[in-house]
Amino acid sequence: MTQLPFSPACERNQAPIAAELARLLPRPGEGCCRVLEIGSGTGQHAVYFQQNLPWLHWQASDVPGNLPDLKARFALEGQGNLASPLPLQLGHDDWPDARFDAVFTANTLHIMPFELAPKLFSGAASVLGAGGLLLVYGPFSEAGQHSADSNRAFDLSLRARDPRMGIRDLQSLRSMAQSAGFEQVDTIAMPANNQLLHFKKNNGTP
Repeated sequence: MTQLPFSPACERNQAPIAAELARLLPRPGEGCCRVLEIGSGTGQHAVYFQQNLPWLHWQASDVPGNLPDLKARFALEGQGNLASPLPLQLGHDDWPDARFDAVFTANTLHIMPFELAPKLFSGAASVLGAGGLLLVYGPFSEAGQHSADSNRAFDLSLRARDPRMGIRDLQSLRSMAQSAGFEQVDTIAMPANNQLLHFKKNNGTP
């Protein structure tokens, strides 16, 4: 059998992220919680969250080329409870014609070209109702300053690979979020100099 893609970073960060999701998202008995994940990658997060937060209805998505491996991982490890992943490529594909309670993405903003970042916020707004949550995990800078030398080195390595990549600044992201109808609730410190950005969709947006 062909070996499935594996991310050591996913393996390291999935437990701390799951702890925050359990805190921020509705618990069992508090109502249904449908979560759309953007850029599911290897699928390790989706499988781990489904196994450890089974009350969440987790919908994975990624670019079409990644779907075969995602489906293979779900069939092998997902215990039959994960929905089939959706094709979604920012700037190319329509977002699902469905409502979700939260949108989650991890380690995607520094990979995608910066001009696609606003589409993450506008797309999330299109599938969330008032009060819906957008949760964005990854490394970020603040006013051009990195929180650690390791993040600075990582940013340089990304830009050397592709000038369109790089760690994004929180000021720019907050502006994008506000334009799309979100307010930032919190910036949560996470291990390894990462952060979880907690946005909430305003009541006045469609």
